[in-house]
Amino acid sequence: MYSDEERVRDWLRDVIDNSDLIAGYVEGLSFEQFSADTKTRDAVERCLERIIEAAVRLGPDRIERIAPGLPLHQVRGLGNVLRHAYDAIEPRLVWDTAKEDIPALRAACERALAEGEGS
Repeated sequence: MYSDEERVRDWLRDVIDNSDLIAGYVEGLSFEQFSADTKTRDAVERCLERIIEAAVRLGPDRIERIAPGLPLHQVRGLGNVLRHAYDAIEPRLVWDTAKEDIPALRAACERALAEGEGS
């Protein structure tokens, strides 16, 4: 059975690992290339789903400490869109999230691990 601390570390690692996958998937691509590449879009969307789930599991108080200002309500909303309105997802939203928001969240989770969050 996992302790709370171990679960927190696992969720932080999930954010970091999936962020790294996204970075690798979009490296060297323009938005136009990304938008035209269904396989890459699907892979990035799946990684975003896992990142969002981990962030939600971390909870609003912990996420606010780790990544101040991260709008968890909007994060949940994006997760709902990815799961339930997948046919209406705008590639630009996924691209912007992957390129602008995820690197900052990844860095915040890396700092949290280094500072002993989940210990």
